[in-house]
Amino acid sequence: MDIKECIEEYKQYLHVEKGLSKNTIDSYLSDIKKFFEYFGDAKKTSEDLFPSDISDYMRKQASEGLKPSTITRRLSATRAFYMFLIRENISSMDIPRIDPPKKVKSLPTFLTYDEIDDLLAAPDKTKEDGLRDKAMFEVMYATGLRVSELVTLTMDNVDFKHGIVTVIGKGNKERSVPLGDYALGALNEYIDKARSFNPGRKRTNAIFLNRYGERISRQFFFKRIKKYATKAGIRKNISPHTIRHSFATHMLERGAELRAVQEMLGHKNISTTEIYTHVTEQRILSAYDVYMKNK
Repeated sequence: MDIKECIEEYKQYLHVEKGLSKNTIDSYLSDIKKFFEYFGDAKKTSEDLFPSDISDYMRKQASEGLKPSTITRRLSATRAFYMFLIRENISSMDIPRIDPPKKVKSLPTFLTYDEIDDLLAAPDKTKEDGLRDKAMFEVMYATGLRVSELVTLTMDNVDFKHGIVTVIGKGNKERSVPLGDYALGALNEYIDKARSFNPGRKRTNAIFLNRYGERISRQFFFKRIKKYATKAGIRKNISPHTIRHSFATHMLERGAELRAVQEMLGHKNISTTEIYTHVTEQRILSAYDVYMKNK
């Protein structure tokens, strides 16, 4: 059967029997089209198809540097098409099992020590919202809290005497993390000079409040960090999670044990924390390369 006819048969199958939407079908057919574009005129009929085609195509994509997720999607679409041809007795070949490429973990974006210093110094402490924002950034960088944990902090979560913050993280797991002198000082200053005068201080136990006396939202915090990153001249595309990433990276660079960082971040599996060791290794290698070039 002509390949164009095979594809048309498969299109009807996806629409009538599978009940897929037009967009989904178009997506599948687009991936299959790319597969046949790779082989050119070598695949004109179903008799020109071979079990090795899919693995050959996958290796070619990998050599072109395509993302594992893209390769996996195209592999799945093409394999499904081949399986359809076998079920319909259009082809009788055996399709070998092909493992998709492993997904590479992307390294998290983090700030350098200078960038963190610039970000922490960006809020205007002569203003109440500046005191609040300064305290939020200091607390997040000192503890590695998730943004959801930060914005839901209450006065009861903080042991001001011993400088400890306790939160309930993912999986309803409680953890306690030291604040450090800078974060504790910024937090006390905000409470004394700003929160104490906020109209919502009597009706909520939340620490970080907006001008209306309501607990700030994650979206609000996201906008604030974007604002101060621009003010500080930081060109990286950062988010609230960037401060958490920076905390973990800097802790490991300063000699903290991986298990300790895992506990402070609230990671269930240490493999999640281990990605930061790759970040620090990359920084060491980069520093070494710079040194050797200037030697």
